[in-house]
Amino acid sequence: MRESHGRCAIVTGGGSGIGQAYALRLAADGHRVVVADLADAGETVAAIREAGGSGIAISCDVSSGASVAALREQVERELGNCAVLVSNAGIYPYALLEETSWEQWRAIMSVNLDALFHLCKEFLPGMRRARWGRIIAMASNTFHSGLPGLTPYVASKGGVIGFVRSLAGEIGGDGITINAIAPGLTRTPGTSTGSPNEAFEHVVAGQAIARVETPEDLVGAMAFLASDDAGFVTGQTLVVDGGHERG
Repeated sequence: MRESHGRCAIVTGGGSGIGQAYALRLAADGHRVVVADLADAGETVAAIREAGGSGIAISCDVSSGASVAALREQVERELGNCAVLVSNAGIYPYALLEETSWEQWRAIMSVNLDALFHLCKEFLPGMRRARWGRIIAMASNTFHSGLPGLTPYVASKGGVIGFVRSLAGEIGGDGITINAIAPGLTRTPGTSTGSPNEAFEHVVAGQAIARVETPEDLVGAMAFLASDDAGFVTGQTLVVDGGHERG
């Protein structure tokens, strides 16, 4: 992969977990990283700077168009155009569909899918002006087979895949690509709290690579999709789940 040329990269939900791993890798590759999160992202930014990279934290509610617009304004004012946009923030509350309220459904869709709309609407114009851009969204390997108790989550991730596939055709002529990464169950602070060890054991039993997935397993795919080398890859969903069986 080629140098980042000091491009500006934004990672939503970069305060911990997968987003933190993405932010650290982008900074290590030479990007000027914006960690956009409602939670405190100080740990991520401190780690970036300790390693000699460039990083700042900006509070943002990705489910709010106004908040994403404010993020774009601050980024362009302080760092210029965003070149790499990683839409990573997501939520995954467990509930049977009949026990899920409309408000809960909308909350999941707002963070997992509507956010991608807001982010692309705000940052695509700058990428078009530069005639270069990389957009990376987070899907899930559950779109293959579904997952009882997580129907709204799986639906939102299916929406991400369709969004990516369709938007690619609108922006490819301007040197902009959009792709998704679909991980399996990944051990992060959030999933470690919300998922029992039995869940991880069940998933690992169905993988070709029989160990628990970690955020570090995803950073290589993200770094490739963010690079010049991925300039002819767009509209794709790259499944990174250790070869989990389908069905």
